[in-house]
Amino acid sequence: MRRQWIATAAILTAGLIAGFGVTGPAHATEGKRVRITGEVMDTWCYLSGVMGGPEAVVGSAHHTCALWCAAGGIPVGVLTEDGTVYFVLVMEGSTDIVGTDTVLELQSDRITADGMAYERDGNNFLVVEKIVTNEGLTNHNHEDFGPIPGFAIPGLK
Repeated sequence: MRRQWIATAAILTAGLIAGFGVTGPAHATEGKRVRITGEVMDTWCYLSGVMGGPEAVVGSAHHTCALWCAAGGIPVGVLTEDGTVYFVLVMEGSTDIVGTDTVLELQSDRITADGMAYERDGNNFLVVEKIVTNEGLTNHNHEDFGPIPGFAIPGLK
């Protein structure tokens, strides 16, 4: 069920990206202007649970994996303090955000961003117009889970 939800979200993300130009949405649902604060994160590991619970797949414990996933094309998200995940469609005017320097430099950082939020089929999407602040990597949880959590290594329990 969870994998089906992730696959649906990835397809919706791709479809919504196609509907966005650099200047904004062409055929998207009506959005709302937002300012959100949260961690730039790896949506695959967070939503699938493949690498552990939600507390282990964010922050410094998951930073290396998050970089690889972002570089490999997994949609980047922003996780807010209330647990809302926003799939990022556009980053400061660029729809080409897969594996870009901007995304890789922001991965696991706590940011505040201004933009437009959209909701479709229970999923949240974000067009980041401007990154207002970047506090860097503030969630130093690698001491709790290790730089590579044991449960993430095949064969270890």
